[in-house]
Amino acid sequence: MHCCDCELVSGGVCMMNNSWRDQQHPSFINFISSFLTANSFRLNFVPISPDFIFNCGGLSVAFIFVTQWEYHNVETIFSRAKKLKGQFAHLYVVVNLPTSEQNDSFLRSYFMYEMQLGRPTFVPVQDIEMGFEKIVKIAHSCGVCKQQEAKSKLKAEKSKSVQGMENFLRVVTSIPGINNHDANALNQAIGSIEGIVKASKEYILETTDLSADKAETIVRFFRDSKFYLSPKIN
Repeated sequence: MHCCDCELVSGGVCMMNNSWRDQQHPSFINFISSFLTANSFRLNFVPISPDFIFNCGGLSVAFIFVTQWEYHNVETIFSRAKKLKGQFAHLYVVVNLPTSEQNDSFLRSYFMYEMQLGRPTFVPVQDIEMGFEKIVKIAHSCGVCKQQEAKSKLKAEKSKSVQGMENFLRVVTSIPGINNHDANALNQAIGSIEGIVKASKEYILETTDLSADKAETIVRFFRDSKFYLSPKIN
């Protein structure tokens, strides 16, 4: 039921629906408050559509928490889930089902109301304390996965940048008389092979510390076919 099996980290913000809070026993709210504090979450009471929204690791995860499965209220639960799944990309419905009869009722209702598997994800639990612990673990896991995705993306971009720089140096230093220092100066001033191809001798001299001879060589290398097609003796 978790977003992934990542190692959990602590920290974030938990927003609790005011109306949901008022329907619960004060001792359960105290349990929630203590559990969140122990896991470094800040608790805020706000008028939100779901029962909970967790902001963890740069990701918002919403929850409906059904602490009492009431047969006469089944339609309301599933209608609400269908409505909120269109508003939140990450929505979970945690349902307290302590008896086998309630579990059977939930399964019949799930298919009767034609819910799509995983949209949203329903999480059955056997007691409300377990239910809230599941909520926090899911929020943690989703947040960690988000952080890992961001790190992987940054790593990939860095690798791409390094490869791009290596290719840049390889091309520019293939110009006769141009060394790594010259190539780095051109990269900082112009930034791309395409830019160097279009740059004039005067612009290269204005923006880098290259000599006039080297600037002339670069311009001729990319524009004078007699130059770049002629055989070179190393």
